[in-house]
Amino acid sequence: MTDATSPKPVILGIDDLRPLPRATRIARTSREGIQLLQEHRHGFIDELWLDHDLGGDDSIMPVVAMMEEAAFNGQPFPVGMVFVHSANPIGAEAVVRSLRRWDYPVCRAVA
Repeated sequence: MTDATSPKPVILGIDDLRPLPRATRIARTSREGIQLLQEHRHGFIDELWLDHDLGGDDSIMPVVAMMEEAAFNGQPFPVGMVFVHSANPIGAEAVVRSLRRWDYPVCRAVA
């Protein structure tokens, strides 16, 4: 049971199509995703949901690169769990592998 003073979990999604009903905020492009993460840079993100393919030539990889760079600089994004959900298994595995390399908690998921 949560009381009224408990903060609402921060659940961010970056996905071009899925509604992600549990998400508190959704970005539909990598550019919006980068902006969304930068807005939450100094707060804890309980869950981060990432889709690999974001429509057209866009993908999640610019967001992943930003997260990798932050970790490289010793300031990883504070995330409870990154869930990678994608119909593209090769792209999803690339995201998982990249983020695990920098010790982000990450797993494959179904959205």
